[in-house]
Amino acid sequence: MNRTIEIAPVRKSVIVEASPPQAFAVFTAGIDRWWPKSHGIGATPIVESVIEPFEGGRWYSRHEDGKDVVIGHVRVWQPAERLVVSWEINAEWKPDPRPAVSSEVEVRFTAEPGGRTRVDLEHRNFERMGAAGGEKMRKDVDGGWPALLDLYAQNAARKETNR
Repeated sequence: MNRTIEIAPVRKSVIVEASPPQAFAVFTAGIDRWWPKSHGIGATPIVESVIEPFEGGRWYSRHEDGKDVVIGHVRVWQPAERLVVSWEINAEWKPDPRPAVSSEVEVRFTAEPGGRTRVDLEHRNFERMGAAGGEKMRKDVDGGWPALLDLYAQNAARKETNR
């Protein structure tokens, strides 16, 4: 008998001082302004982080050695509302483009009073990596997303970046 394991998703939320269209733009087009240059999976440091603005687009980082390293692909692109990207990184923090083992990140943008936005992030499908790999990745990202969302929120609050 085959048993299917289930690993709980990681869920994090943050309220940002920006409207949903602005919050979405900072998260996507502005990712290079808030994603840390130290958080890359390439052989050399990150020069630029990019999310291509369409379904099927790449989420990638460009590195000092000139290479692009794909982090994932855009699965859902709904400006000001929702973004879903694959997370094509294995438990050893190496690129792995196989859809069968990719986890997934969904980000929702909901208007809040006062022109603010609630940003809900869910990182899921860790079981695709197998029990040990999935649990390791879940633990790693559970500890990592809060700091990343804090950097994002700080950037979203800067009015000059909200154009």
